[in-house]
Amino acid sequence: MASAGDDIAIDPIERAIERLRAIYRNWTRETTVAQMRNDWDAAFAGCSVPVTCQPVSAGGVDGEWLVPADAPRDKAMLYFHGGGFRIGSVASHRDLTGRIADASGCRVLSINYRLAPEHRFPAALDDALTAYQYLCDQGLRPAGIAFAGDSAGGNLVLAAMLAARDRGLPLPAAGALMSPWTDLAAAGASYESRAEADPIHQRAMILALARNYLGRDGDVSNPLASPLYADLTGLPPLLVQVGDRETVRDDSTELAARAKAVGVDAELQVWDGMIHVFQMFPEVPQARAAIASLAAFLRNHLHIGHERAPQ
Repeated sequence: MASAGDDIAIDPIERAIERLRAIYRNWTRETTVAQMRNDWDAAFAGCSVPVTCQPVSAGGVDGEWLVPADAPRDKAMLYFHGGGFRIGSVASHRDLTGRIADASGCRVLSINYRLAPEHRFPAALDDALTAYQYLCDQGLRPAGIAFAGDSAGGNLVLAAMLAARDRGLPLPAAGALMSPWTDLAAAGASYESRAEADPIHQRAMILALARNYLGRDGDVSNPLASPLYADLTGLPPLLVQVGDRETVRDDSTELAARAKAVGVDAELQVWDGMIHVFQMFPEVPQARAAIASLAAFLRNHLHIGHERAPQ
């Protein structure tokens, strides 16, 4: 017989999984992209920490500043949200970016880069670079800027760094990546070995999102679309966090290995029992710990001296 305490005993990560499934089960072949985007934004709306949210046009790219109290004016984080280049926005990621801003004591510029299928590769990358140039035009030094992102946004962290490097532009101080999607060919062994453990993301879904982003004739091995295949030489320090239950786990583990092989300071954290971008769910204890670790990494590389306790 079920007791009143059974709900309390449910694993927080299982509650997070049910939140995701509740969204996906309402989508059919007839559900429009616009409805999917609205549903995703509504599911993760709000912000649970005391940061100031200020709309901004970052060189023509719609965005939002999330500013914690006493944040230094000469430091900033540029954040790229996830969503498979198809959904996601500043709104859907406001709580996550707000918690990162609050924990790190650093201002965060979160942007609404253009999404596919209306705007295919390299539109999102172009917007990421525009936002980076905007920060530099505001007087910030690259050494005072860090990139961060989750899933497709983690892809953009790397792609923007690679594009900037190849154009001879100065690179940001560091990059923080949560469950980055680095291989649009979905070739990693984890797509099979983690297929049963991953409650949401299967290889067919990933490949469909890749086609949506690139178009049917797009090249999944283009290093600016799939940074796993890039020469990573010269990139700044990277922190890569991934859940062990993810089908896209190898997108992170292989990236870290290849980065280290060419001399990049890359730290890999594989979180046992965790799902794709588990940091989105503040009720999960590991999410709070991961954000605390990410914030410490960013404070270190941006030289933000004062310590802040994560919420």
